[in-house]
Amino acid sequence: MNSWPEQIKQALQKDLPGAVSHKKMVPPGRKLVVAPDDKPGLKYSSVLLALFEDNSELTGCLIKRPTHMKHHAGQIAMPGGRIEKNEKPEETALRETFEEIGILPETVEILGTLSDLYVEVSQFIIHPLVGWLKEKPVFSINKNEVEKIVLFPLLKFKNKTSEVEVETIYGKLNVPCIRFENEIIWGATAMILSEFYDVFDQSFAGKSALI
Repeated sequence: MNSWPEQIKQALQKDLPGAVSHKKMVPPGRKLVVAPDDKPGLKYSSVLLALFEDNSELTGCLIKRPTHMKHHAGQIAMPGGRIEKNEKPEETALRETFEEIGILPETVEILGTLSDLYVEVSQFIIHPLVGWLKEKPVFSINKNEVEKIVLFPLLKFKNKTSEVEVETIYGKLNVPCIRFENEIIWGATAMILSEFYDVFDQSFAGKSALI
């Protein structure tokens, strides 16, 4: 619907639930607050939740990271990467999205941001942005950084969470997740989506425009 981008933009201007949403999908034992000893090693990144309408569905563009990646190999993620010196988070997210899957920066309308998220295992603080595409893009995949694109019908999976056992650098963990096709969405991506869903629910409860 044409009303999606404007209504989502308005929703993102309100107070964000942040950690309240993140805790719903956080892996067991992981901290959401930076410990004092970890502050010197912090790294900063930004990602883009790129949204568009596909067959009348509100669709998010996710990616699967290749197994050779240093951080979060083989996981479902959002396009993005480390913020370079003198670069704004929005510039990073748009640059990385273009480099990874070929979406031109000028075709993305930034609707707003979600809450920053600390990922303890990699010591990254992630700044998530939400962007709108007027039409389904033509993708160009950088195989060094992306195994495949995952077009995720967001509203069909709202409130549809489960649990799965995954192998991590700390051993096997049972983690909350969203199952989609033959993939599982967990960790930082699931936590970001959890906040998007909560913002959606808080802003559009009782409204039919986005359902």
